[in-house]
Amino acid sequence: MHRGKGMKFVGDSRIKAAGKMPNVPKDYSEYPGKTEAFWPNFLLKEWMVGSIFLIGYLIVTLAHPSPLERQADPTDTMYIPIPDWYFLFMYQLLKYEFASGPYNVIGAIVIPGLAFMALMLVPFMDTTKERRPFKRPLPTGFMILSFLAIFYLTWESVVNHDWEAAKVQGAIVEEVEFDTTAEGYEIYQGSSCIGCHGDSFQGGLGLPLTNTGLTADEIITIAHDGQGGMPAGTWDGSDEDLQVLAEFIEGLNTK
Repeated sequence: MHRGKGMKFVGDSRIKAAGKMPNVPKDYSEYPGKTEAFWPNFLLKEWMVGSIFLIGYLIVTLAHPSPLERQADPTDTMYIPIPDWYFLFMYQLLKYEFASGPYNVIGAIVIPGLAFMALMLVPFMDTTKERRPFKRPLPTGFMILSFLAIFYLTWESVVNHDWEAAKVQGAIVEEVEFDTTAEGYEIYQGSSCIGCHGDSFQGGLGLPLTNTGLTADEIITIAHDGQGGMPAGTWDGSDEDLQVLAEFIEGLNTK
């Protein structure tokens, strides 16, 4: 064999191997339907799809405005706050005895921390190249367990929450001006009514007492007999005070 015959220098970047062609098509027409120019072809399609979704979101936003509630009142101890739907499972977790009260750190930090730690460790514990779920028992089992836990806790939180009472508690009510020196308001402050209906008649555990449309006689009847979630016999004052209070509440009707 002659010196250098059949030898090929490939270590020097200045020398190209004979017959070596760049792995790039000459033009996009060589692979129709499989590749295209990023600009402007592909990017234009992305913009069109994004614009459709954006318009859809805007329509939904206009058709269904955000369910705003009344201004937060730190003095209202009867209001029960609730997080958005994607945190309901953690909200429900904090209701259990082993994760609430003195063990609140377990439900708020320890259990979620262990779950996220396991999620981060799954890629390192399962290094197989299999893509089929039943061939990857560890990540598949963890995914199913996480889904079932989140689904169950979210479901329990939804079905056990009094949504009607929460709607009433957070409802935006029209503020009504009243005389805080009136005898009716002084009687109201000294009664048990203020605990459920708020210091400004805005409602809380009970319904708002402004713009009820009720007459004084109807208010007296409800105070004795109860209505809805209000039990009978809650008024423990005199009939004279109840008459003054009922007339005062009737005067809060502005409509």
